[in-house]
Amino acid sequence: MSQSKELVIANSPDFVTELLPSARRTALLYHLAYLGLAKFPNLERILRERAVESQLLFGSSEALLLKCAATSKNLVTTLLPALKVAVEKDKSILAIRSVEKARAWITEIVDKVEQMEQRYEKHIDSVGTCTNDVNKVKADTEEIFQEIQALKEAVLKEENKLKKNSEEIKQIDEMIALKNQELHNYIREASRKRKRWGFFTALVPFVGPLVNAIFGSKIDAGLAEKIRALSNELSQLSNDKSNLKNLEWSIHVRLTDKQLELARKTIEKKLIPNPVHLEDVHTCLSRIQQILIQIKMFWESVSVMLETLKEETFANEHFIEDSEMKDIFLESITTAQKHWKVFGESCLYAKGIFSLQSKNAYKFLEISPSSLSPDEWKEHYNAVIVELNKISPDPFTPKARAAISNVVP
Repeated sequence: MSQSKELVIANSPDFVTELLPSARRTALLYHLAYLGLAKFPNLERILRERAVESQLLFGSSEALLLKCAATSKNLVTTLLPALKVAVEKDKSILAIRSVEKARAWITEIVDKVEQMEQRYEKHIDSVGTCTNDVNKVKADTEEIFQEIQALKEAVLKEENKLKKNSEEIKQIDEMIALKNQELHNYIREASRKRKRWGFFTALVPFVGPLVNAIFGSKIDAGLAEKIRALSNELSQLSNDKSNLKNLEWSIHVRLTDKQLELARKTIEKKLIPNPVHLEDVHTCLSRIQQILIQIKMFWESVSVMLETLKEETFANEHFIEDSEMKDIFLESITTAQKHWKVFGESCLYAKGIFSLQSKNAYKFLEISPSSLSPDEWKEHYNAVIVELNKISPDPFTPKARAAISNVVP
């Protein structure tokens, strides 16, 4: 694992890294579903409507991520510098006003994310209805062929592998959540014993920098060993999850290939293929919806942190009189600025992906698949498969960054 990759992941919540593959995969899956409905113009029209809805929704998601990035920038350029001035001049009222202003920004983001999550909920339902429409027409026309049945069994086999892998990832996520909570408890215990970490934990909501900072200080040996052991366990769980994510992606690639082969064979028999790619679109949109919920929870937790900081640190008129405590607090602010800056850059990176999706990724809708010759259909199909295989489950790998940097404006 490269140093640059560790830095980005350590300072960015998981939702930033998990958002991008689903966003990029959605348009490609729509394209596959669109190709699969060649010669069925009514279903083409319904799917085109759903795809346009997704495109518009991604445009709004781009604006939301820009809002997150702008708020992170405001924390770096406005809130944290204002807190520095307040501490240096012993102005508790100024500090409280600054925190309240920041919490107002965050409340606005939380409201916007909640509205966006509800829009995704409504859109996901409409995609599900589109899938049902395809299934209804398919049920009226389908015939069973031995070759198609064999492909169906191959698809089912890959789907079962994917299901098992997803269950293992879920178990690891549950373990990570438990270990993270335990680690947070130890970090809070360490912060209660040293004012330096009390300030730092109030300003930096990222676990990685907190653990690294504590390791670099003198704390109780037993407590340090517990934190180190938990950090090692979390690192191993993270590696295990990363391996499973990579395996999940390879299964997705094989599954997609089998599904497309099945779709092609079904079309050759003048049958409507299974709307598996619409179902995958449904899954990707649901993942993005869940990530929006995580984003909302993240900003809500930041709001709580700021409120705690206001009540416990700035409540008194002379809130930090000791010069050493002032120095510690100012140092914590400087460090927090660096981590918030990196987080804001991650949000801008994700915003760029949604920008690309909303502007360029749905150009295939300009051409009806019914008008394509068999050779043109195959050419479109192969091109989509190439793009799907380029998508990495981890957008911060050098390969993934290189692929995206060539197209993101």
